[in-house]
Formats: sequence, C-alpha cells, structure tokens
Amino acid sequence: MFERKYWEGFPKEILGSVLYAVGTYNFAIAADLPLVGFSGVAFIMNMLLHIPVGWAIILLNIPVAILCFRVLGRGFFFRSLRCTFISSLMIDYLAPLLPEYGGDRLLAALGTGVIAGLGLALIYTADSSTGGMDFVTVSVKTLRPHLQLGQINLVYDIGVIAIESILLRDIDGFIYGIIVSFIMSVVVDKTIFGINSGRMAVIVTENGKMVSDVIEDTCHRGSTIVPAFGGYREDKKDIVISACTTKQMVDIMNAVKKADPMAFSMIVESQEVHGDGFRTVSFGDNDKKS
Repeated sequence: MFERKYWEGFPKEILGSVLYAVGTYNFAIAADLPLVGFSGVAFIMNMLLHIPVGWAIILLNIPVAILCFRVLGRGFFFRSLRCTFISSLMIDYLAPLLPEYGGDRLLAALGTGVIAGLGLALIYTADSSTGGMDFVTVSVKTLRPHLQLGQINLVYDIGVIAIESILLRDIDGFIYGIIVSFIMSVVVDKTIFGINSGRMAVIVTENGKMVSDVIEDTCHRGSTIVPAFGGYREDKKDIVISACTTKQMVDIMNAVKKADPMAFSMIVESQEVHGDGFRTVSFGDNDKKS
C-alpha cells in the first residue's frame, strides 16, 4: 500500500477531488440539481436522514468496494479508497467555505457538468476513482475495454436521475440532470481519451524508405512500410503508415510533399494511440497481481 506507484497520481487525486467537490456542492447542490451516482443517493439520504453527503458516500461505498475488489486489483482499490475519503471530506468541509453559485439553474447545470467532469477525468487518469458507482464503472471498463467511461456513466446516471426526480417531484430537475450527466460524460471521455488521441498518416509512394526517413528526421516518429501495387497500372508502391500528434502531422505532410511531390497522402484521426511516444491510460487492471 505504501509503494511508490500507489502515490504517483496523488496530486491529480487532490486537484480532481477539489474540482469534483466544487461542482457537486457549490453548483449542483446549491442549485438543487439532481446528483448522479452515489452522490445522488447520498443527497437523498441527506434530505431524508440528515446525514452529511460526504459521510453518506463513504457508507454506501463499503459494500460495493468489497464486491469489486477482486476485479479492480489491490492497487486501484487502495487508491480509490484514499480518493473517496479525500473527495468526500472536501465536499463536507472545503466546498462549504467557497462561494455558492446562485445564478441561472441551466448555467449551474453546465458548470456542474464541466467542473465535476474534469475532476473525475483527472482522478481517472491517476488510475483512481471516487468509489461508489465509479467502482462499478471501472470494473465494467476492465471487463469490456472497448466501452468508454463516459458512456458507461451516462447509462446508469439516467436511471439514478429519473428516480431522484420522481422522489423530489421535479421534472425540470430530471432535464437538468440529463444535461449534467451528458456534459460530464463528454468531458470525461474527451479529457481521458484526448490524452491518447492523435493522427495517423497514410502515405502511398514509390519510395517508402525515403518517406520513412523523412518522417524520422522531421519528428522522430517511427513508421511502417507496407509493400503494395497500384490497382490500375499495377505498378509497385509502398504504403507508409505513421502515428503522430496533430501538431507533428502538419510538419510531416509538409516535409513529405517537399521530398516526394507525387506521393498520395491521407490523414486519419485516431481516437486512441498506444505505444512508444504516446501516453497510456489504464484502469485497475495492471494492479491485479500486485
């Protein structure tokens, strides 16, 4: 539990928890917006039983954490447990010290989605979570890697918001809750997967080695040369494939055009790029054997 790897994302957890607390308390609760996930259940417990939201979240987390421990792994579990306490305490003790947003309810919903969503994204990129439904979300992500975290969150958030709105008899709140949930899902996905996003250059040329060298000299990116032949003339061609960042793509295209004016170049957007030179975001899975 005290190994160095368990503390590498701690600054992100702190900053993410602050943003999540501000979005939850100073915007959502201040504007009487329905909360999502365990925060929504905790908010209902606060109204009915007068239990502080933060402590209610902690109580709700215990059984879910025990059930999800095996899937998530020890490292992710302890980081999430730590972050759960941090974010919960910030909701109860730090956020109340800050000004509450008292403006339009729609703007409060937008603020909640952006600020809380950014906070969750920072926490996720630290390979941690705020517990609760996050445990379930990341467990599903671990078992079904092709799904995006924001999409998983959106599905169950709609159900929680619907129940909460019925109990509160607030139809407008249901609409605002959907807005909050949708914005949060977009912010989480764009923040997390934007880290790994990039561009892929697909270049058809008669001199693949030269183009590959140009790419290496221009931005120090590797490339793959695939032998091919033209469909009409059946002349020999090379297809050069290289992944790079958006900024590097401009330099590559200019350099290739200058080196081989006859080359046929395509730029393909890549939502995720993993490997040397690109940052990888993982969730819990890597710690299962720790």
